[in-house]
Amino acid sequence: MGWWGEVAGLVLPARCAGCGVAREVVCAGCREGLSGAGAGVVRPRPGPPGLPVVHAGAGYADGVRAVLLAHKERGALQLAGVLGGALAAAVRSGGGDGDRAGLVLVPAPSSRWQVRARGHDPARRIALAASARLRRGGIPARVAPVLRQRRPVADQAGLGARQRRENLAGALEVRPGGARLLEGARIVLVDDLITTGATLAEAARALRAVGGCPAGLRAAVVAAPVGSFDSNRAKNR
Repeated sequence: MGWWGEVAGLVLPARCAGCGVAREVVCAGCREGLSGAGAGVVRPRPGPPGLPVVHAGAGYADGVRAVLLAHKERGALQLAGVLGGALAAAVRSGGGDGDRAGLVLVPAPSSRWQVRARGHDPARRIALAASARLRRGGIPARVAPVLRQRRPVADQAGLGARQRRENLAGALEVRPGGARLLEGARIVLVDDLITTGATLAEAARALRAVGGCPAGLRAAVVAAPVGSFDSNRAKNR
């Protein structure tokens, strides 16, 4: 292979994080899936009380699912940019293009042990990439990680919708002084993924508890189950 091939093998990505094609961080096909072209409203069924309107940038399947998991669980931090693009598209889908006064993206918090285990905070990293993308598009946006867990919660994996709501009930709070960072802002709760909606509903409750949740509160995520998009429900009727 020679010295150049050996160096290239160290520098260039071996496989696309989404589909495995050689020599691409994220191939063109998987980038298309995360382009935000299909962004729209998603509604888990049954939705938890207090869940704001949620927009998603992509369907959680195939390459999108693989890219999200590579970033979240395997620390592929270079994927934050393309995931942030999908999240920015979800924000714009919810009316972000009209928010010239500025947006505040509030990421759903990870527990301390999750951050330590993963070596990073996925939702916060993606939110930062999304805010940068929005600013480049002329929409003032910043990230305010004002939420934190106030008590331990169980791992959500394997829990049903009701169990997730019970697991998270009252688990989040706004950090001391966090409410001041949200005054007068148009707030968008953000996360990488929505399944039952329990996390975003609890995050909204925590903001409302300190008066930091205006009537127009909304949420945006990178991806959601394909069947939860309103457009897909309409097609299947």
